[in-house]
Amino acid sequence: MPIHEARGLLDRLDQEQSVTEKEYKDQLRTLQLQFLAQQRKLVAGRRTLMIVFEGPDAAGKGGAIKRLVEKLDPRTIRVYSVVKPTAEEYRHHYMWRFWSKIPPEGEMAIFDRSWYGRILVERVEGFATREEWKRAYDEINAFEETLFHGGCIIVKLYLHITKDEQLERFKKREADPAKAWKINDEDWRNREKWEAHNIAAEDMFARTATKHAPWHLVAANFKWHTRIRVLKTLCSRLEKVL
Repeated sequence: MPIHEARGLLDRLDQEQSVTEKEYKDQLRTLQLQFLAQQRKLVAGRRTLMIVFEGPDAAGKGGAIKRLVEKLDPRTIRVYSVVKPTAEEYRHHYMWRFWSKIPPEGEMAIFDRSWYGRILVERVEGFATREEWKRAYDEINAFEETLFHGGCIIVKLYLHITKDEQLERFKKREADPAKAWKINDEDWRNREKWEAHNIAAEDMFARTATKHAPWHLVAANFKWHTRIRVLKTLCSRLEKVL
């Protein structure tokens, strides 16, 4: 669902939405092929696509991205997993490291976390001053408006899970040797500020959902439903634009 007004949206999300295994497999293939066709239209029309994923730890962003790209032509895609800035990046304006990741015409870039870190984790953890993160709303809107007027399509997705579901996923990751690398002390520490992160997210929805770059909020307690909803949202948006 696109977001235009925010308070309480995370708590009101219907987290009981799910699909059967057959529905998931059938819809996944259909939507992946539809997205592949739209990728070819991007190339032919020399349009640029930027997809932003945000949401709490273990919300399924990586799994959704994997299903999003697995049938696409990899030559025109870049996926960026955004972590804390390097020493060199710290010396520049926080948006500096994202300008270099804007895709060329006909290509797409997918961000697993993004420039919104300034008004999410940096705000909550105190890595940015109050003046810095409050100023960032306008800076981000101006950045995205500039891209939009340059022909870029921007799709912003916020995947959300409940705190109880996150705990279950954390425990499963710790118990699975193949997934233990996905969990660390910082993830557990972030849980202690769950409400603060939700407040920051809802402020973000209210201040940065624009006509050309709205937020789409996805209930993510059931992974199959999440992946289908992400693909449907993208295909619907591109169908209108292309």
